[in-house]
Amino acid sequence: MAAAETDREAPSALCSEFLNFSAKDTAAKWLLASNLPKEVYQHLACYVPKIYCLGPNLNPQNEDLLAPLLLQSPLEWYLCGEEPSVGLAKLEQNNQPSQLCGHVFKVGEPTYSCRYSKALKTSGGGGFCDCGDTEAWKKGPYCQKHEPNISDSSQKDPLANMTEEMIARTFNVFSIILKYAVDMLTWDKEDELPEGLEPPVRGDTYYCMLFNDEVHTYEQVIYTLQKAVNCTQKEAVSFATTVDRDGRKSVRFGDFQFCEQAKSVIVRNTSRQTKPLRVQVMHSSVVAHQCFALKALTWLGQIIRYSDALRRILCQVGLQRGPEGENSSLVDTLMLCDSKMWKGARNVYHQLFMSSLLMDSKYKKLFAIQFAKVRLPFAVAQSLFRLCSSSPPPLDYVKDDHDREFSITDLSVQMFTVPSLARMLITEENLMTTIIRTFVDHLRHRDLQGRFQFERYTAQQAFKFRRVQSLIGDLKYVLISRPTEWTDQLREKYLEGFDAFLELLKCMQGMDPVVRQVGQHIEMEPEWEAAFTLQMKLTHIISMMQEWCASDERVLIEAYKKCLSALTHCHSGFTDGEQPITLSMCGHSVETIRYCVSQEKVSIHLPVSRLLAGLHALLSTTEVAYRFPVQLPLSELSPPMLIEHPLRCLVLCAQVHAGMWRRNGFSLVNQIYYYHNVKCRVEMFDKDLIMLQAGASMMDPNHFLMIMLSRFELYHIFSSADCRKRYSRENAHKDVVQQNNTLTEEMLHLVIMIVGERYTAGVGQVESSDETRREIVHQLCIRPMAHSELVKALPENENKETGMERVIDSVALFKKPGVTGRGLYKLRPDCAKMFNLYFHHYSRADQSKAEEAQRRIKRQNGEDSVLPPPVLPRFCPLFASLVNILQCDVLLGILGAVLQWAMEPSGGHWSESMLQRVLHLIGMGLVEEQQHLIGSADDNDTNFNFTLKISRPGEAPANTPSILALLETLQNAPHLEVHKDMIRWILKVKLIQISLQSHLSLECLCKYKAERKRKAEMARLRREKIMAQMSEMQRHFINENKELFQQSLEELDPSTSSTLEHSPSSCDSALVCVGPRRWRAGGSERRQMVTCILCQEEQEIRTDGKAMVLAAFVQRSTVMSKNRKRPPHNPDKYDPLFMHPDLSFGTHTGSCGHIMHSHCWQRYFEAVQAKEQRRQQRLRVHTSYDVENGEFLCPLCECLSNTVIPLLSEQPDLSQWLSITSQQMKALNPYSSTIKEMLTTFGTATYKVGLKVHPNEQDPRVPIMCWGSCAYTIQCIERLLVDEEKPLFGSLPCRQDDCLSSLTRFGSACWTVSSHTTVQNHFIRLLAALVPDPRVENTPCILDIDMFHLLVSLVLSHPAILCLDSSGLSADAAQLHFLHLVTVAHIVQILLTSVPEEMQMEQEGGGAEREEEENVCMLYNTLRTHLGSGLHEVSSGWHLWHCVKAGILPYLRAAALFFHYLNGAPAPPELHTLGAGEWEALCGYMCLPSNLLQLYYNNQQLMEPLLQRFPRESNHLIELPGDYSALINQASSFTCPKSGGDKSRAPTLCLVCGAMLCSQSYCCQTELEGEDVGACTAHTFACGAGVGIFLRVRESQVLFLAGKTKGCFYAPPYLDDYGETDQGLRRGNPLHLCQERYRKVQKLWRQHSITEEIGHAQEANQTLVGIDWQHL
Repeated sequence: MAAAETDREAPSALCSEFLNFSAKDTAAKWLLASNLPKEVYQHLACYVPKIYCLGPNLNPQNEDLLAPLLLQSPLEWYLCGEEPSVGLAKLEQNNQPSQLCGHVFKVGEPTYSCRYSKALKTSGGGGFCDCGDTEAWKKGPYCQKHEPNISDSSQKDPLANMTEEMIARTFNVFSIILKYAVDMLTWDKEDELPEGLEPPVRGDTYYCMLFNDEVHTYEQVIYTLQKAVNCTQKEAVSFATTVDRDGRKSVRFGDFQFCEQAKSVIVRNTSRQTKPLRVQVMHSSVVAHQCFALKALTWLGQIIRYSDALRRILCQVGLQRGPEGENSSLVDTLMLCDSKMWKGARNVYHQLFMSSLLMDSKYKKLFAIQFAKVRLPFAVAQSLFRLCSSSPPPLDYVKDDHDREFSITDLSVQMFTVPSLARMLITEENLMTTIIRTFVDHLRHRDLQGRFQFERYTAQQAFKFRRVQSLIGDLKYVLISRPTEWTDQLREKYLEGFDAFLELLKCMQGMDPVVRQVGQHIEMEPEWEAAFTLQMKLTHIISMMQEWCASDERVLIEAYKKCLSALTHCHSGFTDGEQPITLSMCGHSVETIRYCVSQEKVSIHLPVSRLLAGLHALLSTTEVAYRFPVQLPLSELSPPMLIEHPLRCLVLCAQVHAGMWRRNGFSLVNQIYYYHNVKCRVEMFDKDLIMLQAGASMMDPNHFLMIMLSRFELYHIFSSADCRKRYSRENAHKDVVQQNNTLTEEMLHLVIMIVGERYTAGVGQVESSDETRREIVHQLCIRPMAHSELVKALPENENKETGMERVIDSVALFKKPGVTGRGLYKLRPDCAKMFNLYFHHYSRADQSKAEEAQRRIKRQNGEDSVLPPPVLPRFCPLFASLVNILQCDVLLGILGAVLQWAMEPSGGHWSESMLQRVLHLIGMGLVEEQQHLIGSADDNDTNFNFTLKISRPGEAPANTPSILALLETLQNAPHLEVHKDMIRWILKVKLIQISLQSHLSLECLCKYKAERKRKAEMARLRREKIMAQMSEMQRHFINENKELFQQSLEELDPSTSSTLEHSPSSCDSALVCVGPRRWRAGGSERRQMVTCILCQEEQEIRTDGKAMVLAAFVQRSTVMSKNRKRPPHNPDKYDPLFMHPDLSFGTHTGSCGHIMHSHCWQRYFEAVQAKEQRRQQRLRVHTSYDVENGEFLCPLCECLSNTVIPLLSEQPDLSQWLSITSQQMKALNPYSSTIKEMLTTFGTATYKVGLKVHPNEQDPRVPIMCWGSCAYTIQCIERLLVDEEKPLFGSLPCRQDDCLSSLTRFGSACWTVSSHTTVQNHFIRLLAALVPDPRVENTPCILDIDMFHLLVSLVLSHPAILCLDSSGLSADAAQLHFLHLVTVAHIVQILLTSVPEEMQMEQEGGGAEREEEENVCMLYNTLRTHLGSGLHEVSSGWHLWHCVKAGILPYLRAAALFFHYLNGAPAPPELHTLGAGEWEALCGYMCLPSNLLQLYYNNQQLMEPLLQRFPRESNHLIELPGDYSALINQASSFTCPKSGGDKSRAPTLCLVCGAMLCSQSYCCQTELEGEDVGACTAHTFACGAGVGIFLRVRESQVLFLAGKTKGCFYAPPYLDDYGETDQGLRRGNPLHLCQERYRKVQKLWRQHSITEEIGHAQEANQTLVGIDWQHL
């Protein structure tokens, strides 16, 4: 404690010293000093410990005041040689600023892709704007904001405008301060300081400093701190938040022993499962100098903004080589020690690098060279990975426990993506080779063949593997921009890097081999993810390598040779004891090796083969293969070697599909999945297919197919002499037959793909855009798709682009979305002809869906449902011989065999899919021949004669029928009904081919086509005629049976039928709902029958019968609130009798409209309670409803409810009661015991929820809350009808209609279960608000009362007074008088609060209008005489009358609804429609004169003027900007209110009031009802009575909250141009506000349906229940 007291006294003791200090004198002294560094260090040693770190808590105000005065000011005086403000202003004036923008992005700031200015993302912070950098943009290096007005001045030397003396002084200051900062930030001694900085007087105070890592969780740190430093949870949370934000925080201050004790507890508590938290006990002077070092770096960053000359000098100082030689500059030291530093220090020096080195074009290159040398040296990388060493681990990013975004390595993107820098680093520093070799060296684990082995990776090695992948990112940055011009040096270094890359790929060739498990299942799933992670990371690198090769012919030729040599080397190591064998079939034979995929090792990883396949296609694309054949080793190629491993890989996939590898577990299934997945397929499956195409194009097709049959293990089936009688013997094992069927299908599918996949540039004569177009067509053939679905289905390039935007409009039509759903692309009908059923990227599920969809479309269009092979582009010359596969003997033999098997019903011996593939191949042959015939006019190449081959029967002795003969037989086979269309199509096309070959005149063909067209047109006209006839018959039938249809419609619509039942008994009776003349139902009393949803019994609603109830949900509400700042009331003392006109909160009742017996509901609720108790004992998780608060789900619709409303029949007149019961109160209580019980139940529930108190049936406030809920609910619905522009009556859904009816009748009956004296006292106080009563005290001002609430309360409490009345005054007369009285009071309210606007031209009205204007002026003047100068003088009666009409209309509409439901009078037709006669209809319906001022009398004592405006406007959710980036900008500038200016990680906008909140963070948690809750939850209770609607800005996601435990996410109202939301901002398309969707959110809020929506969402998705919503 003594230390702390001294610290508090220290500042006051030093005040005089600080006041006498002169920065100018100090600078003058330094100018004369012979050893400036020593002088400056002495000054810092003296003053820094006096300013910084003087106690347990930092004092930023004190530091920010003293540090500029005592430490920075002398430096500025010395640098400028004069008053700093003057000197720096001169520098700024003479400066020619850099064209580079240099803006460093804040966390969450919106950024756009620099290449296309389209993709919107939020920055992670620390990024650097490319504006002004000519190499970062495809065109125009400036945005509009930074467009320069002057010519390029970047070539001029910025130092030219500075004097030699100033340059020298600047150099001195920058050298000393930068060295001081670097020394202190990289200082690792805890109790000493660098030489020259020892303080004159050394104190004995220490800090226990806790450092951040990415291993321990918030919870672990908080728990540990509470134990270690004995702090509260709140303090521990604050410590943890600061550590996470800044990277370190002192958690204890005192002597060494005191701090060491805390350190030992922290280390002990966090070292059980992982490495312990890093803690250091540091002397306060060391911490003080480190704090100032950060300040000094920030100061340097600010100073250099004044002049580019200062920036240039700082760059020189930073990169000047130190006394230790190479890599010893201050910048090098910072980079080498990067992982030593805490997050806050890293951020500060990264910012300095970006504002200095990266802003100076000259030094940017020098820095890039140093960066490459220091961060990626090969020798350093070797030493880093010596895991067995017992010494402390070397410090590097790979071993660093901070995220990459806080590491210096993150700056690589700023340099390696600059094309000129990247080229320079490749040629001068051999950057490519360095990166690749460093990467390879980190992956030390290899098998005997030198391949990577991830099997036995420890957790630590796996962690380092993840870290070292950042090197792949650096390589991607280097390659991202292809060179347009090549130099010899660039070729040499690139090919050297290519060699290194081949070495990497050779280590991957054949890695993770698998062997088929036979007998028992594999015991342990092998590791497979690491290899695929590596493959995915390298996918774009491999593609970019190929693109670089394609841009220079010499490089391509050399790369091809190197890759072929590498592949040959790999093959020589994989002999596996393979024996040569000879295969013979159909008169052909070939030499190959004996190899069974199902018995030997096989690997899915073949990157060298696949790279060669890519380069081989490029030889064709660039035409190098035709122009320089001598330089290429094409004659040395061994096609069987090329195809061997890709073929094995495809056979493995086929066998897995055939179920032969089931015992190998899920790891193999996952590998096959990723092999075909869009993320990997470009450099895996696609390249294997190209390699097979390349090999097959250089082989005899018969030989190729025989090798294929051998690898598929089908050779023995198709090569036997009696293969066409395959399963004549019944001894074949059923599983084997099934497997062989599947393998045959897969083999045929592969042949289809090899011949048919020509949409790769180089294989077929196509562009890359044709390939993208075809991909999109085949995706849209499955079903119409959203933009995001299409993007996911297409492979991305290195810039995350798919090329889709360039071609989508040519193949698809866009359909915009409605209020729900998303925009969809639909295939253009003319593109359907491109559909290929065996498209190589279809999964089996996709193929099935696409086939079904296309057949359905064809049937709808009245076409044949056959799906013929599409017309394909021609092959490139290098691949042209592939078409011969279709007409080779072996394939025709295979096709003939399958067709022969199909002659008999299957019985499992052949499959439908097999036959379908065979027919498709025959169709492909015919289409190909057709194309050859059409093209033969141009070239005389007519050697493709498929028709001839399929017409030729087999030779003797077998004499097998020809394929054509088999097809003609099969077209009539009854068991092949499904395939008949295709067989007939083949035979039809064959006839056309023959006619073409027979040189029939083209006229015949034209006639044939014209005839087909004519028949199709006739069929279409016939269909249209039939449809028109059917439509006419339907209309005729409806007209004839109009009554029947009308009746059925009325039965379907309960609101309509109830209105008809209420229709007046005689047409003359006026429709009046209140007063003695009110409408009464004629004849006997109407019976109301309802059905219980639980027991299905019908029950009549009677006052003395069983109680029937509606499931209801009562909630507090602020939807109508005009004052959200009103402080919450004390629930125990609050008197709710009078509702204030600002409706700051109300109680809303809603219902789903489902009816139950009260006893059925009680049994159901008890069962729910019992189930919940049992569930809580088993599972400690929330449900979507809270049983303890009386919540349950409606048994029918699962709508959230928390009480029930009793259903009551229409009551007989009170006057009848009085005459019958001789004014005895008991007789006024005609309800059965169950109904009374339900009346109490609902009343108590409303009281409990509305006031947030415990239930108490006897509380006098129960009836008040019930009346208030009735009034508030009616007001909400009236406003809703206005906002949705619906008529007052006839437009409400049944559930709201039933709810209002039940709620109003309940209100009129609830007094019967309350203390009558209490209700009578309430009535007296209510009436006294209008008619002064000397016995009533504290009557509120007339302006503080909501008149509709007052009217409802008066009417519903009056029966308690009426029972004491013997005068015979009817209840109807009383209701009318209350209405008149309250209406006049409301008119007075409106007149008192109507502020006169600009005087307008008086509107000429009729005589009636004139009378009303005069009356209103009279009343207004009367009010003025009472109030004196309180009211302004108004001469315009027209203006006043229109104020009154507009202000009182919502009240009149609500009153009409209230009396309609209370008295059951049907509404006049004028109120069932929107129209001009609403005012007169309303007044007539409620027995009011249309000139309301005729009710006028003046008996009021008026008080203070204007508190509330009328008419009361509807509340709306806040206005949102049209462009989402405006919201992101707003959020990025929002700082956490409790974290000292730190950026909020999850800024969240309240859509009700517009407040921005810091959500989902410990820093902004507050205590609510004894529990810590997040900012959003706390805000809902202040703003929305426990219900909240928020927009999570960084996620573009709407959040609904209700209470502490309920919430759900909802689709945001922002859509991209493709009609889709982007939750999480993953796709990055610009987003715009969709008003319809925002209105839908607003409607949910106004209807009080947020809680219901949450309930439905949580029931549908149980994962939402487990989220801790209270922490948001």
